[in-house]
Amino acid sequence: MTKTGSTKARARWRALVWTGLAVAVAVGVGAGSVIWKQSQIDMPIAKPGQDNAALVERGRAVALASDCVACHTSEASKPFAGGMAFDTPFGKLYSTNITQDPVNGIGTFTDAEIVGSVRNGISQHGRRLYPAMPYTSYTGMSDDDALALVAYLRTIEPIDSKPPENTMAFPFNQRWAMAFWNVMNFQAGRQLPVAGKSDEWNRGAYLVQSLEHCGECHTPRNFIQGLSHPNLGGGDLGTWKAYDISSGQSGIGSWSAEELFTYLKTGAVHGKANAAGPMAEAVENSLNHLPDADLHAMVTYLRDLPVSGTPSSAPARTGQGQAYTGTTTLRARHPQYDPDSDALGGEVMFNANCATCHAVTGKGVGEYPRLFGNSVLGAAEPTNLVSVLLRGVHRKVDDQEVFMPGFANLSDAQLATLSTFLFKQFGNSQVQVTAAQVAKLR
Repeated sequence: MTKTGSTKARARWRALVWTGLAVAVAVGVGAGSVIWKQSQIDMPIAKPGQDNAALVERGRAVALASDCVACHTSEASKPFAGGMAFDTPFGKLYSTNITQDPVNGIGTFTDAEIVGSVRNGISQHGRRLYPAMPYTSYTGMSDDDALALVAYLRTIEPIDSKPPENTMAFPFNQRWAMAFWNVMNFQAGRQLPVAGKSDEWNRGAYLVQSLEHCGECHTPRNFIQGLSHPNLGGGDLGTWKAYDISSGQSGIGSWSAEELFTYLKTGAVHGKANAAGPMAEAVENSLNHLPDADLHAMVTYLRDLPVSGTPSSAPARTGQGQAYTGTTTLRARHPQYDPDSDALGGEVMFNANCATCHAVTGKGVGEYPRLFGNSVLGAAEPTNLVSVLLRGVHRKVDDQEVFMPGFANLSDAQLATLSTFLFKQFGNSQVQVTAAQVAKLR
């Protein structure tokens, strides 16, 4: 839920959502009992004699696996104090303060209210949450993990910081309407093991579907932003695309178990993929901190997922980049080079901005990634490439920091020309990028 639409797009969204709400109201009597059931905040029972230190440590691991810090931290000096902005088709949301501050945080929440927020999307005093908080996935969290998470959250030092007010337009600012959204898009309940599957497979399924909530990004959404189908078949994040991660060739079918493990652990597989944007954040804040056994479990589950059939990404055409020789003396070949000109060719801009790190052949220099064979350049559309060029890449895993500067100083026309060149030379040559597409993503 990170896409801001134009005025016309927002008008269409409003019409669609009003239609959806009307449908929900039409079935109000039948839905009433469902809404009531969902409003019951369940609270697991603590076990007598439970070691609190061990419980807190488990809760810390649950918070890491759930990537709580990524969404609830807008300033590094104020972890968990909220304020992270989410641009949605319906307005702007800000994440909440989940420190123990009694005024702006959750210091006065009961344990049941914390669990209700996480697993049912119902906060203190029955206040309904928007699904930017992924309770639609967290609802699968086990009772033991929910108890542990509460114990850990109680240890977070209070920070007196009030997030900005949401700017949702009417009727989307009416939280009561989320009751009807839930009827159509939310099924509360714990995730249970699948009979006949190994413990590793079930652990992977639990991590992918519930704690890591991968589907919140990697699953398509319907017209009112509820999770749709196919499961993990690729999702639209506005300025980023979350690719198909099912087991087919449009997903991770060509990935080995080792490659997938390495990607989850580090965010990079040489010559294949480099995490950027929201995925880089997931690797840095969450996946990198998981035990290797959990990452192997996720790999086992993902490689067994049914093929989605969603062509969100195509295999990169690895043969093209190897034939390119480029040029190392830009001004000798292009004496009229003007970095401010929109008339520059893609090769000129590639050599001026990219070749130092990626080499004129696209083979990469040292630790800098190879371009041919890269999944972003093999994609069927340009969203992620353009977003990388605009915003750059920043990812820190352990003591290794990966950084690529953004090139937002280039014009829309220049970035479109450069992007088209990159696709044609190193990846899916069918992709043509326009200045209008760049402007929209900018």
